[in-house]
Amino acid sequence: MEPDRRSNPSVAGTQDVPGDPLRPALAAPTLARTHVVGAGLAGLAAAVSLARHGHAVTLYEASGQAGGRCRSYVDAKLACTIDNGNHLLLSGNQAAMRYLADIGASQELSGPPSARFPFLDLATGQRWCLRPNGGPLPWWLLSSGRRVPDTTIWSYLSALRFATAGRERTVTDCVGEDTILFKRFWEPLAVAVLNTPAQTGAARLLWPVFRDTFAKGEAACRPRVAKKGLSDTFVEPALALLRRSGVTVRFGCRLSQVERDADRVRTLNFSGESVPLDAGDRVVIALPPAAAGGLLPALDVPKTSHVIVNAHFVLDEPAALPAKSPFLGLIGGTAQWLFVRGSVASITISAGDAVAEGSADEIARATWRDVAVALDRDPRTVPTCRVIKERRATFAQIPAEVRRRPTTRTEWANLFLAGDWIDTGLPATIEGAILSGYTAASAVMR
Repeated sequence: MEPDRRSNPSVAGTQDVPGDPLRPALAAPTLARTHVVGAGLAGLAAAVSLARHGHAVTLYEASGQAGGRCRSYVDAKLACTIDNGNHLLLSGNQAAMRYLADIGASQELSGPPSARFPFLDLATGQRWCLRPNGGPLPWWLLSSGRRVPDTTIWSYLSALRFATAGRERTVTDCVGEDTILFKRFWEPLAVAVLNTPAQTGAARLLWPVFRDTFAKGEAACRPRVAKKGLSDTFVEPALALLRRSGVTVRFGCRLSQVERDADRVRTLNFSGESVPLDAGDRVVIALPPAAAGGLLPALDVPKTSHVIVNAHFVLDEPAALPAKSPFLGLIGGTAQWLFVRGSVASITISAGDAVAEGSADEIARATWRDVAVALDRDPRTVPTCRVIKERRATFAQIPAEVRRRPTTRTEWANLFLAGDWIDTGLPATIEGAILSGYTAASAVMR
């Protein structure tokens, strides 16, 4: 696989752009500098927030591109640009929507004009579509045509158990696992959100998802996907804003040591370079938990993770899902979610540890059978496919590991943490990553 090289300067820092509509929102730079280590979404969000408030920022990234797990690249085998993974947002994801507005990329999302969640049972061929109504009163549950088939309105009240779930409760502790609603709604939703099996996933992490989306009505749970690709939506506009703000972005800079005394970080050691900190400087470490824990041995971080498997198929002609939905939930197969963009059909398998043990060819054959049913294609002819196994996609969001999540602030006064594994109260999703970046920036500015 080849990385997307459309825009990878080693140092990005330019003068103001005359007439730039974003410039009036950017304050004059301050003298103290914040060093943000890691240019995934958490690091980008922190850098964007700080820059917009006039703080001097240097952003460091070990690899040759920004975005972390949320990026696009040109795949030589498929001869097209694909996303590293598939991501679905909801209109009620406030941190993500704020971030896109901040970087001027709100228009880079697309989705249906109203909330629709289509599903297909691969075993029976039955299709249905969840259609929440406007407003906080969920009268849509009264309509059998708008909820999961063969379920009753009363079964949905189990969602309220997430609001009071104790720290040790799992998803199945709250909603069971022997019902139609579990198989056709709770399980696919919980696994997608937590990237953890429902039998072990921490139930309390699901409540803020429902509270901020479904509980607020249709306008807060409209599905949204990247119109062109993840980099065009979340990464390139952020880098462009940072450049216009005078932020220095340095790729190929891997942090190897954090020198500190009892209460402050003094020096950041990168491969081949040391960066001493001035008295007012701050540091935001926005790295994966294993990397952060390696740099800060005293920091307790989540230790285990789960895999996400994605497979991208190039079709012989563009495809479309019913009602022009960008996605389809798949029940009873290997694949869990199907996304279609033009002539590329992509599937996602969360908590895919067992599936990831198979070869790329085995995964392609198994998941294409599901795609073929959904798109009415020949299951025997597998198109050209790229299988991506994200071995450490997220930390395992089980109660024991959730307890390990640290807060943004650390024991060192000038060191802050960001990442989807930080304790924001949200699951390890795009929304959680961006919120952690904004939270770290706010802590720096206090």
